[in-house]
Amino acid sequence: MYLLGIDLGTSSIKVAVVEIATQKNVATAQYPEEETAIKSIQSGWAEQSPNDWWQNVQQAILKLNSTGLFDPKEIKAIGIAYQMHGLVVVDKNKQVLRDSIIWCDSRAVELGNGAFEAIGHEKSLKHLLNSPGNFTASKLAWVKANEPEIYNRIDKIMLPGDFIAMKLTGEITTSISALSEGIFWDFQNHEISEDVMNYYGISNGLIPTVKPLFSEHGYLKADIAGTLGLAPGIPVAYKAGDQPNNALSLNVLNPGEVAATAGTSGVIYGVSDELTYDKQSRVNTFAHVTYSEEKKHTGVLLCINGTGSMYRWAKHNFAPQATYADLNILASKAPIGSNGLKVLPFGNGAERMLNNQYTGAEFLRIDLNLHNQSDIFRAVQEGIAFSFRYGLDIMRENGMQPKVIRAGRANLFLSDVFAQTFVDVTGIPVELYENDGSVGAALGAGIGAGIFKTTDEAFSKHKIINTLTPQHSAAYETIYQDWKEILGKQLAIG
Repeated sequence: MYLLGIDLGTSSIKVAVVEIATQKNVATAQYPEEETAIKSIQSGWAEQSPNDWWQNVQQAILKLNSTGLFDPKEIKAIGIAYQMHGLVVVDKNKQVLRDSIIWCDSRAVELGNGAFEAIGHEKSLKHLLNSPGNFTASKLAWVKANEPEIYNRIDKIMLPGDFIAMKLTGEITTSISALSEGIFWDFQNHEISEDVMNYYGISNGLIPTVKPLFSEHGYLKADIAGTLGLAPGIPVAYKAGDQPNNALSLNVLNPGEVAATAGTSGVIYGVSDELTYDKQSRVNTFAHVTYSEEKKHTGVLLCINGTGSMYRWAKHNFAPQATYADLNILASKAPIGSNGLKVLPFGNGAERMLNNQYTGAEFLRIDLNLHNQSDIFRAVQEGIAFSFRYGLDIMRENGMQPKVIRAGRANLFLSDVFAQTFVDVTGIPVELYENDGSVGAALGAGIGAGIFKTTDEAFSKHKIINTLTPQHSAAYETIYQDWKEILGKQLAIG
């Protein structure tokens, strides 16, 4: 018997089938092969089509089935992980009304700032644990203000994973974790935030049915099951944002444990048992997958928009025919510090850790007689690692003091240069695991469907594949402080 995990990423859909008895990933697939484009009609805007997501999910599952490594009819539950903070709106017939305004879109920043002022900084941070910023609630307010003809037709709003679950089951549900990432949740009153809804003039009727994150969110429709070769009636038993789900996939479930990922965006995610917040809302706190009214487990999230997106841009513009593995080899040929070349990787929307400033990405101190491809790709990886250090120091200011960080060996952590640079510049050992988001979603489905009785049972066979420890921290400290000084000057100009 098996579990199916779907990871709805910005770049592509990843799916995995996990055998229940062994907890092993028996097959994976990705669709499409090339990264999905982000529509940017104006600078700072970012949209994708939910209907394209759905088509890609179906193609990914059919591709997975074609491996012949498992019997699709033996899949017993489905779990979904998804890119966070996106807005999907549908009418009474469950038809999408506009493209999704996704996580890295910056258009609603000023609306969020207005809400922050009107509600009050102290009250917002205490009750929402964040400024409303450019999160989902503010994106919905933008639609209300700028596209009233669309807004008036909305029956329900969803996050991306809720939409995929709706297409699979016909049911529309959400969870406290999802509402918190959209800044709809009042942690003090344990309810949908009256302050946010009243300020923006949004009706509670637009919010779907709220269910526990680990629960049955609907059952696979017969026609969809027929199309996908699955058994009808199996439950969608888990839905979580990609970063809480990444933490789950790494068994980061208890206070003090910390996970990292370096995909399209870069994230450090630490679990706390306190309702903590950053006074400047540079890092954000959401309900973790294990959050309940009794155990208020939260996830403190540092997000860097320009991570894998920066590396992808460099690949497409400097070495379009090369593979990412080729680029990692190239990067390894440059010395620590990339012969003085510096990269600020902040070209994918407003960065929350930079107080929602949008500086753009930059290459600095280019020497036309010295620098080559190796320096370029190492400098990009180092710039991304320095961004992680910058954000981690903000998390340290707010009481998060990780002794070890867990990460999946995927995306940029496949690069030995990046992984070791991350460890050296942060000074924190990293444990690497094989699990990725799609595997985590599958295991989450097993928990939600009651197949695994506890989270401990779901991760009873979880094993470290490698541990990296700091090797060059002293050398990198000087280089990082130079990079940080450059960033400070750019922020002052902005």
